[in-house]
Amino acid sequence: MKKQKEIHKKESIKALPGDFVEVHLQKIIYEGTLLESPESEKGIVLLKLGSGYNIGFNKKDVLDIKLIEKAQDKKEEVQIKKDSSKPSIAIVITGGTIASKLDPKTGAVKWLENPESLFKFYPEIFDLVNVLKVETPFLKGSENIDFKDWQKLASTIEKLLNDSDIKGVIVTHGTDTLHYTASALSFFLGTLNKPVVLTYSQRSIDRASSDAALNLKCAAIAAISDIAQVMVVGHATQNDDYCYALPGAKVRKLHSSRRDAFKVVNGRPFAKITETDLEIMGTHNLRNKSKVKADSSFSERVALIKFYPGADPEILDYYLKKKYKGIVIEALGLGQIATNEARLSWTKKLKEIVDKGIVVCMAAQTIHGKLDPLVYSTGRELVETGVIYLKDMLSETAFVKLGWVLGHKNWKVKEKMLENFAGEFNERIEE
Repeated sequence: MKKQKEIHKKESIKALPGDFVEVHLQKIIYEGTLLESPESEKGIVLLKLGSGYNIGFNKKDVLDIKLIEKAQDKKEEVQIKKDSSKPSIAIVITGGTIASKLDPKTGAVKWLENPESLFKFYPEIFDLVNVLKVETPFLKGSENIDFKDWQKLASTIEKLLNDSDIKGVIVTHGTDTLHYTASALSFFLGTLNKPVVLTYSQRSIDRASSDAALNLKCAAIAAISDIAQVMVVGHATQNDDYCYALPGAKVRKLHSSRRDAFKVVNGRPFAKITETDLEIMGTHNLRNKSKVKADSSFSERVALIKFYPGADPEILDYYLKKKYKGIVIEALGLGQIATNEARLSWTKKLKEIVDKGIVVCMAAQTIHGKLDPLVYSTGRELVETGVIYLKDMLSETAFVKLGWVLGHKNWKVKEKMLENFAGEFNERIEE
């Protein structure tokens, strides 16, 4: 036993976090990348397997750690290939999993050393387009993005759309709030002259199972198409077979980890896209020669809340005290929340805050389908309080739109919230 411990100590000095190693146990040998152990787990040996999953071993059970290959710390200069014979596009990199790779020391992902590194992993995009410009207005996980980032992004894209040499714009983005950003750009950019394509990956670009390769290729095809819309392009299925181009104001992330996490809700995709072709599926605006003028006024004093059984209406007093200007409530069913029949009725409190100037909108908690407050008496009671029912608009889209509308002081809020600016309403609901 003493001899085994000495071997382990000797071999451990050679193998450092980030190195490819063999971990020898009593009956099995594991291969993978050695990871740093957290301070609270120094008695654990952590290994990232080839599958991408991490595994931990108690140091007492490890007989030997054999170095197979040292980690490579060398930074590579990546050149963007220019080919003016292909249609030119711009790429805007904002962060998220698609702009990150594995840190071999920690097992976590980190931002690429430079934006161009994206093309090291997926040079196939150069077979389709000429990447004329690469912009990086910020690098963030999408959970850290807010309206100021939407404004900065809209300003960046406006300039690119008005560049006559650029046929379309791709925006790479994290998945968690991508649908919020897609809605914001749909309103901020207005009527487009060229495609604006948001794309993503659920798995980092250095993993064999990454969805970035197909998503980027499909995004490139969408960017040079005639679909002058804000759209989200990504896997349509779990397989690497084709993507959908989804309307920016009608899309939602509906799965935490699947590669086909994004779906169009209450509508149809603009197009089905393979690695070589694009098939139109839904109505869309066409490419044109107009100039784009971004309108990114936004009031940040808006909130999105979810009604639940037994919810106390006094929670609305918080937003009144904090001087919020608007609230979107995810309502039940066709637009119900507790009214005068309930122990905790919201009717009186809603009327109070609406009368004091807070705009209250209702969106569907069910996601699919649309609200119709006139079907039941409870809905009709709520209509009398002055709340605005937003038909089939997604709650995330409603939140963004309300902030945008309230950012325009001279607009009639109810009229503008019910105006169909970016396809956020669909009078003909489809599965």
